[in-house]
Amino acid sequence: MISDPVSNVSEEILLRSDQDGVATLRLNRPSRFNALSEAMLGALQRELVELKDDQTIRCVVLGGSGPAFCAGHDLVEMNGHAEEDYFQRLFAQCSEVMQAIRALPVPVIAEVHGIATAAGCQLVATCDMAVAGRAARFAVSGVNLGLFCSTPAVALSRNIPPKAAFDMLTTGRFIDADEALALGLVNAVVDDAALSASVAAKAAVICSKSPEAIRLGKQMFYAQAALPLADAYRYAADVMACNMMSTDARQGIEAFLTKRKVLGAV
Repeated sequence: MISDPVSNVSEEILLRSDQDGVATLRLNRPSRFNALSEAMLGALQRELVELKDDQTIRCVVLGGSGPAFCAGHDLVEMNGHAEEDYFQRLFAQCSEVMQAIRALPVPVIAEVHGIATAAGCQLVATCDMAVAGRAARFAVSGVNLGLFCSTPAVALSRNIPPKAAFDMLTTGRFIDADEALALGLVNAVVDDAALSASVAAKAAVICSKSPEAIRLGKQMFYAQAALPLADAYRYAADVMACNMMSTDARQGIEAFLTKRKVLGAV
């Protein structure tokens, strides 16, 4: 059990369960709307390090316990400090967690219910995919407290159109699940009662694909995005040639061609 000094409770603040190649990480500070305390960030870091080298895991789901997905950083904990170097360490730790999610070789799906605010919205934007319950709401609302959400802005501005991101960052307004879908912050909006089942179904589809292709593909997808067009194509061509040499690709193509021959297709 990990002690939660802010809530004065002893609880396991991050829950992990593995089933059929899917690791589910669930933020578990429901009384604090799953705020990202130092302890929570540390627990996330440790699990992400373990997951990176776990060959049995094909997909990760990130969700929250209680009434919310994640309300961002823990303001009560932060308010107990007045040293700039503390905040530099805290935001650096949070940034490392976000980059560790992106560095995982397998897809990460955010399962979003309730609110996802500030660094919680950053988590959604950082995950490779996101499914939201219909009642979910999103904001980067630090500006309402006199604090511009600078680190969430990094993920948000890489996830939705820049003008929409800047609007959210400077007004602090909430957007609903349908607007999040229209902007591309989430992949799908479903009835709240169907949220977990919908995420599980998406994870199962990912797990049914070649693990080598998915791992190569995730790394390639983000690496090429940072390159000029010609360099991106050269890099992608190298990755695809490497992928073509894999057993999965060879067997998959052979199976497709054999099936087409049996069906009499040209």
